[in-house]
Amino acid sequence: MSTVDLRVNIGGLQLKNPVLTASGTFGYGIEFQSFGDLNALGGVVVKGTTLEPRAGNPPQRVVETAAGMLNSIGLENPGVDYFLEHYLPQLRSLGVTTIVNMAGNSVAEYCELAERLQQPGIAALELNISCPNVKAGGMAFGTSEKLVEEVVSQVKEHSRLPLIVKLSPNVTDIARIAQAAEAAGADALSLINTLLGMAVDHRTRRPILGNVVGGLSGPAIKPVALRMVWQVAQAVQIPVIGIGGIMTAADALEFIICGASAIQVGAANFVEPVAAWQIIDGIAAYLKENGMTDIKQLIGSLEI
Repeated sequence: MSTVDLRVNIGGLQLKNPVLTASGTFGYGIEFQSFGDLNALGGVVVKGTTLEPRAGNPPQRVVETAAGMLNSIGLENPGVDYFLEHYLPQLRSLGVTTIVNMAGNSVAEYCELAERLQQPGIAALELNISCPNVKAGGMAFGTSEKLVEEVVSQVKEHSRLPLIVKLSPNVTDIARIAQAAEAAGADALSLINTLLGMAVDHRTRRPILGNVVGGLSGPAIKPVALRMVWQVAQAVQIPVIGIGGIMTAADALEFIICGASAIQVGAANFVEPVAAWQIIDGIAAYLKENGMTDIKQLIGSLEI
């Protein structure tokens, strides 16, 4: 046996392998061209995109932790117009499977973004529902089943592309949130987004991040992410994409065994720029070593 089939279908989106790069950790993909063939990846999830340019949060924005990092970037990005004019043509010319992470502060913003992103070269949309809903007093969309159903169903009406809903871990019952997204028409789910945390300088007795709190990512959150992926994969019928502390092929395999049809590599990109390519090779090697011909034989194979 010389080859294995790594292809997976994510809500109608056919990927050549299950390894994607996570939004906010891989730029627009273009920045990583010198490290490997972008077209060899399952896909690139580009930096969170909003309707208008955003300056982001005040510095300091990143803090290294014992087993990961805290970030409080604040969705800094040049806006959808700039993305469509400058980045998308480059990604399209490279043949990269491009998934656009979209963020908004109201249902209307999400819907307008979805319409603007119905462009050749965009394979799917990833809906960031960790954003605050300004009309709901700042409550994050992803913490309320009602808000999740509202934004997902409305965005679906404005898009013909596969819709991946990215879930926040900062909830009481993530399975119920996942089911709400599925009922509203989500084609797939990605989880988890970052866990809310903070860092303090004991010498000054002040918070280190300019925004006081930020999102924790990296190996520290892997056990939580793995548990949530396992719970959600059992609760829904649509594909699940695992995210959270995936640094190696072994990490990725654990998520796949727990029910993830694909995974996203995030914080690892900061410390090992070729991590995603290494993980693809490692998954293929594992399948061969274990006499498997197809990645689908491994998905959800956890034995309890």
